[in-house]
Amino acid sequence: MTRLVKDRQLLSRLKEYRENNLISKTELARKAEISLVTLDRIEKGYACRMATKRKILQALGIDIPGTDPLSPEEDR
Repeated sequence: MTRLVKDRQLLSRLKEYRENNLISKTELARKAEISLVTLDRIEKGYACRMATKRKILQALGIDIPGTDPLSPEEDR
């Protein structure tokens, strides 16, 4: 399975995860510091930057291993 397919599957599950946790689209967009339009496009399966993915995951409280800029390179 290609990375593009994996990314799209992950992002298409975003809406389901958000709704299951009773988080509105507006609230998540605000917490992630992205526009509501951007979040809507992502939930529909459009591509986005890695930085945007990180913002969304952090806003959801999901830990992202290896994102500490001070960690040694081999830990990333």
